[in-house]
Amino acid sequence: MARVLIPLPDRDFDLTEAAVPWRLLTRAGHDVVFATEQGGAPACDPLLVSGVMFGELGAKSEPKSFYAEMAASKEMGAPIRWSAIDPSAYGALVLPGGHAQGMKQYLASEVLQQKVAAFATSGKPMAAICHGVLVLARAKDPQTGKSVLHGRRTTCLPQYMERVAYYLTGWKLGRYYRTYDAYVEEEVRAALADPSHFERGPLTLLKHGTSGDDAGAFVVEDGNYVSARWPGDAYLFARKIIERLG
Repeated sequence: MARVLIPLPDRDFDLTEAAVPWRLLTRAGHDVVFATEQGGAPACDPLLVSGVMFGELGAKSEPKSFYAEMAASKEMGAPIRWSAIDPSAYGALVLPGGHAQGMKQYLASEVLQQKVAAFATSGKPMAAICHGVLVLARAKDPQTGKSVLHGRRTTCLPQYMERVAYYLTGWKLGRYYRTYDAYVEEEVRAALADPSHFERGPLTLLKHGTSGDDAGAFVVEDGNYVSARWPGDAYLFARKIIERLG
């Protein structure tokens, strides 16, 4: 069985995008190691637990139950530091997303980007979902100086999803759904060898994949790399990681 690394910020990550892979990976017998900037126990975006708008738009019930189990796990209580990551010690890398402002600690970390770039040269399975793809877009290959996504096909949070969420909630929550001025899709496309290497996937705003139904879910597979768009893809995303661990 493999050791799988899941880096996280101190706060505001998407609970579904972290807890669903954690639960499916551990059920499959793999060990998960969490990493945060200083090794402190992280916490998810609290609005995804309570409900973003009037109790709605939060995480689904099963991922919330997975997150409660994950938060109580010994691994979650004792992460390693980003600076202590040894890329050679792990069989796979998983980069969850999230959109609230606490995510900037993780998305902008040069230390984490350097560790991720080193892992990307290994050829071992790596996976990113939603805003997590930005970590790969910003990580530079030490040989070429280009993004580690250069030459790969990928998806990420599509611009239309980010825009709709912001327009629906901005009157109450301000820039909650806009992490940066640029859309995630814009920055990811700019990191690719050709913008056509970005795959948006089918249009959807409501349908989520589940533990027993992948209808509505979408991932992009490119060799050892798996990417997904949003929490609705998390179950299929996790299964594709597990397939690569064999």
